Formats: sequence, C-alpha cells, structure tokens
Amino acid sequence: MTKIKTFNELNLKDEILKAINDMGFEEPSPIQSESIPVGIEGYDLIGQAQTGTGKTAAFGSIILNNMSEKRRVPQALILAPTRELAIQVNEELVRIAKNMRLNILPIYGGQPIDRQLRALRNGVDIVVGTPGRVLDHLRRKSLNTEFVKFLVLDEADEMLNMGFIDDIEEVMKSLNEDRQTLLFSATMPDAIKRLSKRYMKSDAKLISIEKNTVTASTITQYYYEIKNSDRFESLCRIIDADEPEAAIIFCKTKKGVDELVSSMQRRGYVVEGMHGDMNQNQRMNTLKKFKESNLDFLVATDVAARGIDVENVTHVINYDLPQDAESYVHRIGRTGRANKEGKAYTLVTPREYIVLKQIEKTTKSKIKRNSVPTVDEIYDVKYKNVLNKVRDTIENEDLSKFIPYATELDDDYSLVDVAAALMKIAFSNELAYEYTTNALEVPEPMRNSSARGASRGQKRLFVSAGRRDNVSPKELVQFFKDSSRIQPRQIGDIAIMENFSFVNVDTSIVDDILKFSSGKRLKGRKINIEVAKERR
Repeated sequence: MTKIKTFNELNLKDEILKAINDMGFEEPSPIQSESIPVGIEGYDLIGQAQTGTGKTAAFGSIILNNMSEKRRVPQALILAPTRELAIQVNEELVRIAKNMRLNILPIYGGQPIDRQLRALRNGVDIVVGTPGRVLDHLRRKSLNTEFVKFLVLDEADEMLNMGFIDDIEEVMKSLNEDRQTLLFSATMPDAIKRLSKRYMKSDAKLISIEKNTVTASTITQYYYEIKNSDRFESLCRIIDADEPEAAIIFCKTKKGVDELVSSMQRRGYVVEGMHGDMNQNQRMNTLKKFKESNLDFLVATDVAARGIDVENVTHVINYDLPQDAESYVHRIGRTGRANKEGKAYTLVTPREYIVLKQIEKTTKSKIKRNSVPTVDEIYDVKYKNVLNKVRDTIENEDLSKFIPYATELDDDYSLVDVAAALMKIAFSNELAYEYTTNALEVPEPMRNSSARGASRGQKRLFVSAGRRDNVSPKELVQFFKDSSRIQPRQIGDIAIMENFSFVNVDTSIVDDILKFSSGKRLKGRKINIEVAKERR
C-alpha cells in the first residue's frame, strides 16, 4: 500500500481540505491516513490508536465528507466518555466544518438541559455528547435519531471502564441498523470486541496503529532518582531549574493532587488541580485557565486528565509513578504534539525503579537518567535569565531617564557592586522553596548507577545554549564534531534545559572542547562551555 503523504490524497471535499490547511496540518497522522480512505468508502471501522494521534480529525473528516447537506436534523451522533472530551471534540469538528455551515451541538451533564432542548428544537446536524446525557434526551424524545447515518464511539475503552456499557448499548439499539459505525479506542479489551460483533456490520474494517507511535521522537524522557522524603523538594528543584512554560503534573490519588497543589501554592507557584471529586464548573474553569496560559501548572489524576487536549504543553511530570505502561503512555502523550518538542519527567524511588524499567521495556522507549538539580545550577539559570533581560534592555530600551541615578551611584560605589546588588534584589523572590543544601543526597541503592551526573571516565559540561535557542541533541553533537574534531561516540547523555544544556563527554576530550568549541557560534550566538560543578 502506497503511503499517503498529504491530505490532498485522501479524496476529501474541498471545504474540508481548506479547513485542515487553515488549521496548519501538513500531513495526516497514521490513523488518519489509514482510516479516512476506508471510512469514506462507507465501511464500519474499528480504529485502535493512542490518545493524541489525531482520531477526532479522522472520524470528523469521514462524517463531514459523507453526510448530506445541512438538514437541521441529527445525521451524526458522537459519544465521548467525559464532558471535557465532548467539548473538545465539538470544538475540533467546528474548525473542520467551518466552511460547511453545519450546526454542531455538544450535550453533557452539568450544563442546563433547557439550553440543550432549545438548541435541539432549533435543529442540529451533528450531536456530540456523553452517554448519560444522550440517553436522557432519547428518553425525553428530544433527540431525534431517525435520520442518524453515522455513529462514533470515541475512547470506547474509557467509556466501558467508566461503566457506560449499558447506556451505550441502549443508544445503539435506538439507531437505524444501516448506519455507519466508527469505533475508536486506545486498547481493545474483550468487551469492545463483543460490542463490535453485536452492533457493527460483518465487513467492518480493523485498523490498528502501533502503540509506540505515541511515544514520539519529539518527546524526550527522563527519570530522576529520589528519596521519597525528598519528593516535593525534588519537584521544586526540577521546575525551578527547567522553568516549564506549561506542565501537567500527575498524581496517583485525589488526595495527592490536593496536597501537592496546596504545597505548591504556598510557595508561590501558579497552579491548580483537577480530580473526580471536583464539580464540573471547577474542572472546566481550571482547564480554561490552563488553556489560556493563566496557569503554569495543572496537577491531575489519570481519570481527570482523560480527554484533556491542550496545545503547547511543554512538560509532563510524573510526580507519582503510574501503575502500568498504558497509563504512562497516556500521560506523556499530553506533550510533544503536532511535531513540537516535549519533555516527560518521572520521579523514581529505589523501590519503584523496577517498575520504571518494565515501562521502558513495554513502551520500547529510552528513558534517560537525569540528576536532580543543585541549588548552584538553579541559581545559574536565574543568573543567565537576568543577564539576558539586562542585555535586551540595554540594546532595545531607552535608559536616558535612569542614567543620572546610575551616575550618582557611580560616584560612591563600583558599578560592578551596584550591578551585583541589583541582581541580589532581583534574585530575592526567584526561589519558591527554601533550599538548605546545595545537592540532595542520592538514594543509597542508586549511588552506583552513575547518579552523580557523568558516568565513570566522563565529565559533565555546562553549555550556555538550550531550548530557547532551538538547540537539539543532534545539533550539539554536530557542533562539537565540527569545532573540536571529536567522534560522536565520545559524547554521552545530553540534557537540554530551557536556557542551557548539560553534556557528558569522555574525559580525554574535555580540554579540546574547552579550547576549540567554547566561544564559537551555535545558532548564530556565541556560547560558553565549562566543566559543570561537581555535586556535593
């Protein structure tokens, strides 16, 4: 089968192609390229693919391509497990259908039913809803399914896990048997197979996308070796050093979410939590804040995070290790989307290490070891941020109003001392946690696992270029190879942070790198390289 490389090869209507192009998608994902041609031929379809792989655009394109013109009666019914996912599916369908003048309505619990009844009476073409609320409307006879030609079950395994099997079957029994059914699920348990045999046509097509496609090359994965008693301080050190733009932090329990949010808020982090005990308004308001970048951190349980689809999540942090590989894949799939780079960090105690290795084996991915930052490294980040702000201000701002004051200080003090004092003032509120030691102690069973940064026979180098410079590990290796004439095999682990990077290299090439690479230009900017401070 020839690989489909563009949406133009999918034989979709021009209105859909234009909308997809406006959304910025350049090429279809595997589930889109394989399912859309089958779906638009009219076959029932079972699509197995992980969260974040473009399933909504897949079934949305099929439905919109094949449905009749606007008729003001429901032609398609889409079931989703949570209110959040129903809303997000609705929003994406509206974007794809923006050139088609269709009425698309989300219906879910927690929203006034009178508003939904009014919208249904006025006429809609597509309904996106949760099973319970859809069933409620069916019983009220406010949802007319006589002309429904398309049924979508999105995240079918989650709907079954949440106990919706009876509701789903009752909804399916109410529909015409000649409808087209599109079932999408991350996993394929026996209950899903039984459902498909009972309610889908015998010639239904199964399309399965390998699980490891979710753990994309755009997601860099690290684990941090910690003591359980240092878990919270370790998290604070990591986020103080790396400064995520938008991060989702996962906890195992609802109580864990509440406790972590409370601890982070007391230290000044802009954070809120989401879990199943919160009412719908709380959850929706929190998600809205996070989407609009009014929160830096969202702390959530696995269940509460189902269906969350927020662009530009730079980090996923597993504060608690997930119980299995499936949950791990679902979690880290929240970042690294749309070919953007993302980071997945996991905090691991010695007791949990064996679980982490099993996850690594199952997901067929490399989870690299990293060390919890020292206070010196954290201050180095803050210091460089201040320097960058000072340089930008000098180069781009009018300072004439402040020069007389600086001149007055120059009469009494060295301007170096003045600058140092101003930096100390700027630093006074930079650290939220009151760190008492430079470095956290490495857990005893892990001390022999090269936990102090570089492996034996290697040195850890600090490089003054990071994510903000759009530097990749591959580019750093090439830079060292070109400038210092070294071999790539002499370079070990590379950790790219927001404003700088750490590179482990063979001890024998350190002097060459310091002599020939430091001060050279990378990405158009001179960079500084030095041996990183040893951990004490």
